[in-house]
Formats: sequence, C-alpha cells, structure tokens
Amino acid sequence: MSSGSAPHTPSSASDTAAACRLLLVRHAKAVPKHAAEDFERALSDRGRADAPQTGRWLAESGFAPRLVLCSPARRTRQTWQLISLALPDVPPTVYDDRLYNEAPNTLAAVLAERGSGVSHVMLVGHNPGIHELATALCGTGPTNLLDRLREGLPTSGVVVVDLPGGWDGINPGDGDLAAFWAPAH
Repeated sequence: MSSGSAPHTPSSASDTAAACRLLLVRHAKAVPKHAAEDFERALSDRGRADAPQTGRWLAESGFAPRLVLCSPARRTRQTWQLISLALPDVPPTVYDDRLYNEAPNTLAAVLAERGSGVSHVMLVGHNPGIHELATALCGTGPTNLLDRLREGLPTSGVVVVDLPGGWDGINPGDGDLAAFWAPAH
C-alpha cells in the first residue's frame, strides 16, 4: 500500500507561527503477541526491513520533524531508531509513557503539551490510537488519501497532517491530510 503521489499543499494552512505539521507513524511490524510481553515485543524481520524505508520516504519527501515523541515500547523505539538512520538531521526525541497504547485524546494532550513552540512533530505510536487520531483530525485533503486512511494505517505507515490552528487547538476535523504513505506489500 504505497502512495507515489506528491504531498498535498492545503490552501487553508498559511505559513504562520501557529500552523503545525504532525507526522503520525505507526510502529513497524512486530513479532506476534505470544512471543513476548506486549511492551517488550521486538520488530519482526519485515519490520526491520520496512522501518528504514519509512525513513527514506520521509527524507526524500522533505518531511523533517523537529521533535519526535515516541512510545517507550520496544517496537516503537526500534522503529524510530531505524527511521532516524535515513534522516539528514536527527531531531530530539522524547519517550513518553502516555504514548503507549493510549486513546486519541491522550495522544492529542501529549502533543499539545510537548509540541508547544515546535512546528513539525512526529509521533511514533500504536494502533488503534494513532489511526483513530489520524482519521479524527483529517477533515480535509485529497479524497483518494482520505479514503485510504479510512481503510487503515499499516505498520510503518505515515500520515502527514497540517494543523492550521497549531497544537493548542487539536480538534476533530481541523487537520488537512497532506500525505499518506506505507511500504508496499
């Protein structure tokens, strides 16, 4: 499920200090749930191959986070570490316990708190929360990308959301879906 389309530039988002860009990344494919306690599940072979592809796509697309918020679970940490190898500049990273398997409202609260003063933030997290946050935020964007997003967020997938109102006003439907990408399988 790959998207070769160019990033969408929203007409409603001006280049003001209040506008923010959110990059939502679902962790790469992990080993099965029975293989380890959930928090300690590592990436599978496929996950270790897919995460660097995600990093290359981010670098080639010019989507450069200035801060990364990451769940402290093993699979999310490993995903971020592999993504970061492809980025020209690795931003500061915060591992926050509140990002581990939480609901969209908790994820949004962490973004509002931690993202203050930062225009481009990446959140590396888990389904279903990260997918639910993406679908709730994206009120506008290209129809084909919105349709794909509604179908799901694959492992190693990236959803890029422009938030004209910034982090303090993260509300359902306020975001513009700028890009959606996932490794082909």
